[in-house]
Amino acid sequence: MAGGGSRRWLRVLLGVFSVVLLLCGIGTAVGTWVWTRGVIDTRGEVDFVNRLAVPPLAQSRIDGQGRRVFDLRAQPGQRDFGQGGSTATWGFNGDYLGPTLRARRGEQVVVNVVNGIGRPTSVHWHGMHLPAVMDGGPHQMVRPGATWSPQWKIDQPAATLWYHPHPHGETAEQVYRGLSGMFILDDEPSAGLALPRRYGVDDIPVIVQDRKFTSDGRLDEGNSSLGGTGILGDTLLVNGTVGPYLDVSTERVRLRLLNGSNARTYDFGFADNRAFDLVGTDGGLLERPHRTGRIRLSPGERAEVVVSMRPAERVVLRSYPPNHGVEFFGGRFTGGEDTFDVLELRAAGSLAAAPEVPDRLVPVERLDPASAAQTRRFRLNGREINGRDMDLDRIDFAVTRGSTEIWDIEKQDATPHSFHVHDVQFQVLSVDGREPPPELAGWKDTVLVSTVDSLRIIARFADYADPNMPYMFHCHLLQHEDQGMMGQFVVVEPGQRPGRPPGGHGHAQHR
Repeated sequence: MAGGGSRRWLRVLLGVFSVVLLLCGIGTAVGTWVWTRGVIDTRGEVDFVNRLAVPPLAQSRIDGQGRRVFDLRAQPGQRDFGQGGSTATWGFNGDYLGPTLRARRGEQVVVNVVNGIGRPTSVHWHGMHLPAVMDGGPHQMVRPGATWSPQWKIDQPAATLWYHPHPHGETAEQVYRGLSGMFILDDEPSAGLALPRRYGVDDIPVIVQDRKFTSDGRLDEGNSSLGGTGILGDTLLVNGTVGPYLDVSTERVRLRLLNGSNARTYDFGFADNRAFDLVGTDGGLLERPHRTGRIRLSPGERAEVVVSMRPAERVVLRSYPPNHGVEFFGGRFTGGEDTFDVLELRAAGSLAAAPEVPDRLVPVERLDPASAAQTRRFRLNGREINGRDMDLDRIDFAVTRGSTEIWDIEKQDATPHSFHVHDVQFQVLSVDGREPPPELAGWKDTVLVSTVDSLRIIARFADYADPNMPYMFHCHLLQHEDQGMMGQFVVVEPGQRPGRPPGGHGHAQHR
């Protein structure tokens, strides 16, 4: 009897042990599957069969007050991206993305924004220096069917800016469906430089976005849960084109790179490792071109590069693993190890001559840290800044108009963040206590915060003061922004105290 009981217990133990081994095997298999699926690599796998779409220049008119007037309508659409069926999208004046707005320094502009998507929205002029009431953040909401007509004077250097929705809690969704576009500024100093400048010929917008599609062609809006950054797609769109190629007819071509993705960081270079000239960043041209083979852009960042081509050659613009500076596991599931073939450049058999990139571009005034009136600390952790999440009714601090400030930014968690400040262009003083690299030497409005040490920036808050209407500072990973990783500040006159943000969190104007 005792022997039989022992055998039964032995069988039970063996059964339990077998189950444990089976579960371990399944767990190992699942873990291996998840781990191997954590990396995307499209090198040599993209068929570049579609001509790159170049967003049209937005039509404009000069009104009776001498203002340049643009019309933008946010609207639903359908587009076939070649992913198994027609895709429901949103766009400005079309089915996906929007036209490129273009204006010169000194011009007064008006943009009539019509909301035709059936949901409240806004349009933020990313990188633009303008009054807070015209900024297009979450306090300038446009109701369905309404028209909002911000107006301001262009008063900043030539630059590659962009526009996109900024509704609190819904920015990621609206941008992902296609609502964004480029806004190019020109000025006299840049016009006098020997740089490619014929839009759509040798001066090309390159808006890079990653998307996921379902088997029937719909946009997959599910977040990538393991990395905690939001949506990471496995298909790249460039100006809304999948598998794009660009016909090049000149010896040099200027690419205006915009990372328009929700969460993904790119490290752009070329498949043959050729060098190119970085001539501009977020807020305008550099003092001197920077000869390099890589430029890393987090969501919201821009770069202007000039690439030299030889007759009849083909070369692929590639995004290499961007190395966010986060730990190994987190890097794998936040896109830090992914590689993408982005765009193929195809040179004609005979190329029009183009001058060398000038040795000097434009003067860049250096802001003096000794002139800073205040140093502020920003700690990025989870979905909070300085331990607080976004509250549209709270003004976090006030800056005195005309003052210069240093902001000390630190990332304290295991995910990448892209820090954006509205209204101003700033300069990077140091990265981890060291001199910033050449690609961070110019004017910036967005910067990748990728380490646990300090990144220090300096900015001057000039021209516009409003004690009640705030500007935003936030992470530009759009899921993080929507989940509350954002704050707001006002610019006030000397001695003035901050007021209260407008009730209702927005307004709309009807014709």
